[in-house]
Amino acid sequence: MMVVEEERSIEEGLLKLKNQNDDSECRITACVIFSTFVAVCGSFSFGVATGYTSGAETGVVKDLDLSIAQFSAFGSFATLGAAIGALFSGKMAMVIGRRGTMWVSDILCITGWLSIAFAEEVVLLNFGRITSGIGFGLTSYVVPVYIAEITPKHVRGTFTFSNQLLQNAGLAMIYFCGNFINWRTLALLGALPCFIQVIGLFFVPESPRWLAKVGTDKELENSLLRLRGRDADISREASEIQVMTKLVENDSKSSISDLFQRKYRYTLVVGIGLMLIQQFSGSAAVISYASTIFRKAGFSVAIGTTMLGIFVIPKAMIGLILVDKWGRRPLLLTSAFGMSMTCMLLGVAFTLQKMQLLSELTPVLSFICVMLYIATYAIGLGGLPWVIMSEIFPINIKVTAGSIVTLVSFSSSSIVTYAFNFLFEWSTQGTFFIFGGIGGAALLFIWLLVPETKGLSLEEIQVSLIHQPDERNQT
Repeated sequence: MMVVEEERSIEEGLLKLKNQNDDSECRITACVIFSTFVAVCGSFSFGVATGYTSGAETGVVKDLDLSIAQFSAFGSFATLGAAIGALFSGKMAMVIGRRGTMWVSDILCITGWLSIAFAEEVVLLNFGRITSGIGFGLTSYVVPVYIAEITPKHVRGTFTFSNQLLQNAGLAMIYFCGNFINWRTLALLGALPCFIQVIGLFFVPESPRWLAKVGTDKELENSLLRLRGRDADISREASEIQVMTKLVENDSKSSISDLFQRKYRYTLVVGIGLMLIQQFSGSAAVISYASTIFRKAGFSVAIGTTMLGIFVIPKAMIGLILVDKWGRRPLLLTSAFGMSMTCMLLGVAFTLQKMQLLSELTPVLSFICVMLYIATYAIGLGGLPWVIMSEIFPINIKVTAGSIVTLVSFSSSSIVTYAFNFLFEWSTQGTFFIFGGIGGAALLFIWLLVPETKGLSLEEIQVSLIHQPDERNQT
């Protein structure tokens, strides 16, 4: 009873803080911009890895004499490694901090990329893919969390979405350069952003919310002063962070059983559900094997991948601009609808091809559908599940919940990446009809369950979502 009363009093204090005005929280300082840039360097390398199998397929298969099964395994090993990294991502980010986790990720990614670049046999090739994948598993969790924890709330979505923008930049480089740069050189280019991040991390502050969690109040204030400006009044924001930390400190030793408390089930369902629909709607397969799809459709691989390389960054900018204007839910709904429709049209295109009807039209229709699929994916389901994941979990369960959600994402991605080539051989049109159906189910899930978090601080989101299940039960 006393614990309940204490929590209630803390929540009342948080609401009072919410009603106070503090212009310092609206500042976008050079430190915030630079810190975000350093964090998303790892995202660029992750984007290179995502599209690497598309850009390097011909060269790798030819030089190392790989079979379809061996190359499919190589493609899936990155996400398999990422699933392993996900198991440790949350705990590592809590124990050694956000910056420390990014340093560990860089070491793994650099080792992996160099192993791929100098591989002379399939064993070293796969070792490099798995090792870098483990690093990307850490990156995918810690980068959006770090950015969400350092940025002002009115631009948090935009800055966190830059994680997706830099992934698309890496993807664009692979699509564009894969046509004329050797696969070994591409691997070296993938390692370059990790070297930049290793150096940059020495000059950025640690997350103030992690500092509050580990009890270093003085360092918390110093971090906020660096992020908001030395002349800023950070007292309100520091108090809000400390109040929410106290609200959850009774549950500070997070475990699996904590996640199934009634007040956390809703957020867990949302986090896991978004990651499942992100992957099983076919995103990993289409992005990783775009060249295979173009080849099967009879469209020029060189033209198709070059156009994707040119197109992939501008379309990601749309999501970056709209995420804090439209909100999360409208972009997710638009994204799921677009992915579902383009997959259905791809299924129709391959059906017409199989029936030998409109043979001149189907290659162009397939190319347009792939372009639109990746565009609609980028504005919503590509990055927003990670944005929402970084927002909805309170600090006391962020370790366990974040690790599980990241593990689900990469495990499902590994399954899709490995199975795609075999599904594609089984039925080209059936593969995309399956993806389209899952995209349709995603619309229903988002409409019914996913909350809107635009314009709220992390502490405000956590208070509202803890009581969300009770409010739903009352209605």
